[in-house]
Amino acid sequence: MTAIRVLIVDDELLVRSGLGLIVGSAPDLEMVGGCSGAQAEEAVLRLRPHVVLLDIRMPDLDGISVLRKLRALPDPPAVSMLTTFDTDEYIGTALRAGAAGFLLKDTAPEQLVHAVRILAAGGSMLSPAVTRTVIGGYVEGGGPDGAALTLVRSLTVRERDVLALVGEGLANAEIADRLFLGTGTVKDHISAILGKLGAANRVQAAVIAHRAGLVRPAQP
Repeated sequence: MTAIRVLIVDDELLVRSGLGLIVGSAPDLEMVGGCSGAQAEEAVLRLRPHVVLLDIRMPDLDGISVLRKLRALPDPPAVSMLTTFDTDEYIGTALRAGAAGFLLKDTAPEQLVHAVRILAAGGSMLSPAVTRTVIGGYVEGGGPDGAALTLVRSLTVRERDVLALVGEGLANAEIADRLFLGTGTVKDHISAILGKLGAANRVQAAVIAHRAGLVRPAQP
């Protein structure tokens, strides 16, 4: 089986080394390199990673600018943003620029490995902890958003149930177990949901779920 190739883009060598050790500990993952933001585009073209873990805040070239450059490449890799901030003002911009996931830098090693596998398979990283802290913080404040409510009204009742669980960060298999559905059925529902919402990926769909009030606030 071909290993999942991972590139880590962070201005701090210590962070790159630590994440690289975690990635290298999984038999199906391979860290193919680490670099700063200014070197990212060249590194992606040269190393052809499947997944890029990208720091959102860097001094030489910020993560949002790097993300836009990478998304413009032919056959771009899946990109997950790395952040130390529970609520980062760049989250919305990164979503619109096509980030496939968000990871806090203190994510547990096994969750990081799991996230890379999901990203490589074409999914989005939405673990419950990351979803609630990052996306939940991004949309926090006020009641349900009118535009999000309008979008959600286009969904069937079952699709709303699925979307709410996507917003909680559940994977397809977990949603299937929760709703007593087959995994294939969940995939079909999510494809329909993304189309109706005009969302590029599960991350954007999760934001809409939060904005529409489908996701209950995390308990203290």
